[in-house]
Amino acid sequence: MADVKATLGYAMYAVMPMVAKQFEFQTKNRKRRGMYGPRMLWIWRLSGFFSAALLLVVLSPSPQSLPPAEAIRSSSLHRPHRNSPLLSVSPYHTPDQFLFRRAALFHNAAGCLVSDADIRVCNPNLVHVAITLDVEYLRGSIAAIHSVLLNSLCPENVFFHFIVSEAVSLENLVCSTFPQLNFKVYYFEPEIVRNLISTSIRHSLEQPLNYARNYLADLLESCVTRVIYLDSDLIVVDDISELWRTTLGSRTIGAPEYCQANFTNYFTAGFWSSKRFSSTFARRRPCYFNTGVMVIDLARWRRVGYTKRIERWMEIQKRDRIYELGSLPPFLLVFAGQVAPIEHRWNQHGLGGDNVRGSCRNLHPGRVSLLHWSGSGKPWLRLDSDQPCPLDLLWERYDLHEKTQ
Repeated sequence: MADVKATLGYAMYAVMPMVAKQFEFQTKNRKRRGMYGPRMLWIWRLSGFFSAALLLVVLSPSPQSLPPAEAIRSSSLHRPHRNSPLLSVSPYHTPDQFLFRRAALFHNAAGCLVSDADIRVCNPNLVHVAITLDVEYLRGSIAAIHSVLLNSLCPENVFFHFIVSEAVSLENLVCSTFPQLNFKVYYFEPEIVRNLISTSIRHSLEQPLNYARNYLADLLESCVTRVIYLDSDLIVVDDISELWRTTLGSRTIGAPEYCQANFTNYFTAGFWSSKRFSSTFARRRPCYFNTGVMVIDLARWRRVGYTKRIERWMEIQKRDRIYELGSLPPFLLVFAGQVAPIEHRWNQHGLGGDNVRGSCRNLHPGRVSLLHWSGSGKPWLRLDSDQPCPLDLLWERYDLHEKTQ
């Protein structure tokens, strides 16, 4: 029983300061927008659910070339308005999978530079965010978008670039859920990368859309010279414009680095025993970084041709098997040791546990601006199975999924 109390106490100590900090940010945000109201009730309800979840957790057992122009196409810019709050996208999938509540309207605070009539993809005052949309992770993507909007002081200045690779059209669903959203949809042809993908320790890491981040410089308009790439299994609990203003200096990408991690674990023994391969890091001090949150200088990426470099390592992997994970190792091979460091608060990753069991994990010490459920345990799956981890209840606040009775 003493162990139970200790575990509960530690988890409350780790998480509740973050919840309080999130509430403080939301309160300031609303005051700046002139929005007052009885919004404190959710924090007390969350505390109750949080404690119950903690008790449950403790007592339970434990293409080989640049893609042709016709292979990458995009839709027109959207500032849509839809009347239906719920929309079933495809008859070939369970309808419940595609039902989402309409998000609350969002507005810029005073001092935001972009006006309603001036939303164009090439506007230099926009914050550009790229995220994939697919059937399996759709619920996570919608929650991620919702979190960005709720916590931005200038949400109307955020422009989303959605990358899709399935025949199912998700465009109308986005319009219905976020009627004010500024976005563009880009089609990524899976065949571009399918022959470059090797088997991984987890099937989801082998999906072609997981590699679309390699091609953002080709997909997005040339006038978009910087973008924030976000995975679909995270929520942002701070103003994303702070991340946008990250200084990259001479670097092409910025990300939180974790130099205490054992870097050798990300490649096979054959890689390290080959001087031809291991010498790649000879003049660098490589550190692990998670590719689920990156600020990317697209202009420099295009100029240097980093897509080709990543593809080359994927070709080597097909022949020599130099790593076991999916799209991460090629990024490490090209960029590790040459990354602009970003504060760790912008990627509290690993909340989905490891790549096999997906067990519950706590937050890293320090401030939190982004929670990332990397790993095999996804919050929506654990919530639906009535076995949530404590932190999953924070993700649930941004969940717009509408369950049928």
